This record gives sequence, structure tokens and C-alpha cells, in this order.
Amino acid sequence: QVQLVESGGGLVQAGGSLRVSCAASGRTFSRYAMGWFRQAAGKEREFVAAISWTGRNTYYADSVKGRFTISRDNAKNTGYLQMDSLEREDTAVYYCAADAYGPGSTNPTEYDYWGQGTQVTVSS
Repeated sequence: QVQLVESGGGLVQAGGSLRVSCAASGRTFSRYAMGWFRQAAGKEREFVAAISWTGRNTYYADSVKGRFTISRDNAKNTGYLQMDSLEREDTAVYYCAADAYGPGSTNPTEYDYWGQGTQVTVSS
């Protein structure tokens, strides 16, 4: 079992920055790929970014490419999503997920463990 807890969400103005974190416990975090997904009100959950379990490969949705950066600190058992140049369309609940020895999939069904989510609201 892996427990994931997101933090760092909040209210930010358009054009601003925010970093959300995903703290993992229960198993060796370094063996898990990590993904970030988001779900806006009334919409389906969508892929945002992912990093492979080795940390060598990262993937981004086209809508966030160049603005968001995914990273991980295995020593701290924590993953991060740095969000810059935020837009109103980025408003959503952000979820982190873990996939054992995963490549960093864009498919949410590939992930075994999920956090409870953290709300990010971007105002104009």
C-alpha cells in the first residue's frame, strides 16, 4: 500500500505560480512512477503530467507544456508539480497518483494509488 497526500493548493491570480506537493508513505517511493491529474467541475478527470519511476522521463499534456514542471525528490518521498503562468482554465482539483515501476503513463487506469486531491483556483 502507498498513501498519497497532496498539499499546496489554493487561490492564485492568473499569471501567477503555485507548487503542489504529493507526500508518499507506506512503500518505497522511488519504485513508483508518479502522475498528476486534474478534474474541473463538471468535467472528466484529465492527465496533466507524469514522471517515470526512474525519473528519467517526463510527460506533459499539451495544455500545460512549457508552463508546468513535474519533479520528484526520492529522499523526501515527495513529488511536485510546479505551475507557472497559471490560467483560469487550470482551475481544478489536482490529484497525484502512483504506479509501481511505471513509465509515467498518461492513462489514469494504469495507476494503483491516488491521493485525495487539492483544490487549485485561478482567478482573473
